[in-house]
Amino acid sequence: MSLFNRRLFCLTGLAALAGCGFSPVYAPGGGGAMLLDSVRLDDPKTRADFLFVRTMEERLGRPTDPAYALSYAITLREEAIAISAAGINTRYNIIGSLTYALRDLSTGAVVTSGKSRNFTGYSASGTTVATQAAQREARARLMTIFADDVTTRLAAALTPPGS
Repeated sequence: MSLFNRRLFCLTGLAALAGCGFSPVYAPGGGGAMLLDSVRLDDPKTRADFLFVRTMEERLGRPTDPAYALSYAITLREEAIAISAAGINTRYNIIGSLTYALRDLSTGAVVTSGKSRNFTGYSASGTTVATQAAQREARARLMTIFADDVTTRLAAALTPPGS
């Protein structure tokens, strides 16, 4: 396909999106714009909670006058996935599950709720210190995955129909 034809194809695709009513989620009036600086998260109780809240606040901002409250519960478990010939675990998966509910603070009604499941892995073949650092980093990555997923779902849930 020549360069000209690819450009024409891309422009046609963009025109089709505009014709179907596509608009950016963070545009004025979009679901994402309604979330910015307006979601109060539950106070963190564990390190995983803290990492999740920190990442959510990086995505949505710290609320000054919140319109919504986000409740969440995180469960994590580790599973050995690689064992050396000597019988030593050399790789682990951290499997996580997060449930959440977004409430409108003015009415107390649940706007949306859901569940997210995902995993990350880390190597345990190095020193004890390296293994502990890898485990901490894997947990932080998992909380980033959860924050990205929840942010996307909340924005989609708050986007008005036809946008």
